[in-house]
Amino acid sequence: MFQTVALSGSRGERQLFSDVSVTVKPGTMLAVVGANGSGKTSFLRMLCGLLSPDCGSILWQGNDIRQLKELYSAQLTYIGHLNGIKDDLTPVENLTVSACLAGDNSSSEAVQQALEAVGLGRSVHRLPTRVLSQGQKRRVALARLWFSTRPLWLLDEPFASLDAVATGYLTQRLQSHLSNGGMVVIATHQEIALPAESVQHLRLTR
Repeated sequence: MFQTVALSGSRGERQLFSDVSVTVKPGTMLAVVGANGSGKTSFLRMLCGLLSPDCGSILWQGNDIRQLKELYSAQLTYIGHLNGIKDDLTPVENLTVSACLAGDNSSSEAVQQALEAVGLGRSVHRLPTRVLSQGQKRRVALARLWFSTRPLWLLDEPFASLDAVATGYLTQRLQSHLSNGGMVVIATHQEIALPAESVQHLRLTR
């Protein structure tokens, strides 16, 4: 189980949100919504341990993530608003490096299957990523989710730049993860086509 307790955050001297307490149970998703500048990205970065909150705590299985450190990091997959891929590498090379760093299966077959799962045909697998469209680059980044067996996924605007087909692929992958007892925290501006009972919403306001 994943929890925040009275979490507050700011950017510079401006408070973004305060007193946020929420629980995410296995098999459920937390959709974080709010206007641009409301602190959705900062909130996710706090959940990752990349940014310190002003006050409050973040708990994994009842333990503060500041004490768990690497033990907590090994339980999550984070995909930020930026794709986090190298333009000079091919989709295959980008995904292989990501899988190796995460300790996931980085075999050629697994990489090919993940790229095909997000709708990237083999004709683009060996091209430099810089020549791909923004939507294709986003698919390369999201292909990491087809490797991940970690229980907690933290995703910042994962549907950005995706067309309807890719949106369908990602929605199905999220549903599969939740069905297997996984947890997702997602910053988003749009409704996600998942059963209402598996999704709770958090609107960030100051």
